[in-house]
Amino acid sequence: MTATVPTIEELTPRVRAALTPLLGDALDSAADDAELAQALGDRYDSLTALECVTAVETAFGVEVDFVAHDVRYGFATVGRIAAFVRDLLEDRTALDAVS
Repeated sequence: MTATVPTIEELTPRVRAALTPLLGDALDSAADDAELAQALGDRYDSLTALECVTAVETAFGVEVDFVAHDVRYGFATVGRIAAFVRDLLEDRTALDAVS
């Protein structure tokens, strides 16, 4: 049986749900491709970005490697976060299939 990896469209609302407790209602008005630092201003500082990484790791059961992954780019928009998560889930699924 092959696991199905969710699409970006399926992951985006889940990413928003994971980040809303940290970023609040302001996240609702940010477009998926909006730079969070610009859209949210001071609400998305470096500490909040790290908390968002932790929230995503917890919500999706993934591990972000700060050395191997370009976290600054990958966590800049909701859409990029969803794509980042999808890529990690695809990798995990592929590795599980061969093991």
